[in-house]
Amino acid sequence: MPDFNRISANLSEQDEKDFQEAIATIRRVLDFQVTLTAEERIEGLKLGDKTQAFDDKCAIYMDSRSQFLPGFISVAEVKKDRALREQLRPYFKDIDALQKLIEDIDIVLGGEIYMADLAYYQSVREAAKRGIEGAAPVYEDLATRFPGRPRKGDAGPGKE
Repeated sequence: MPDFNRISANLSEQDEKDFQEAIATIRRVLDFQVTLTAEERIEGLKLGDKTQAFDDKCAIYMDSRSQFLPGFISVAEVKKDRALREQLRPYFKDIDALQKLIEDIDIVLGGEIYMADLAYYQSVREAAKRGIEGAAPVYEDLATRFPGRPRKGDAGPGKE
């Protein structure tokens, strides 16, 4: 039988405040926020693991053979970008782990809630079948979640 209560917790007002302040602090620190469109995320150039070695070589050559630099490239800005990227990279795993933790909590909570909802629905359906007063309108309202043919033996109220 599934566990109906894997999580039994709540966040205190202080917990919520701390959570909001932590997020606000991260947003404040990253005041240069950038928002990409879905298309930009897909099509944009990325400096991934396979390209990192290329960048490492370019960094050396930009310093040692600067005569080949195009005029529109600022080595100082590229160095600044590299430094910031290196500062942020250690946090990727932590942030990813936090996101997964919150998503896992959401999945477990959602499952617990939905299991309780389905159990209630089954109970009210049975009560409606038995003609218990007040059950039929509740059942009919909740049954709209499951459109389609009624299952055999699921006569519902007044559908004998």
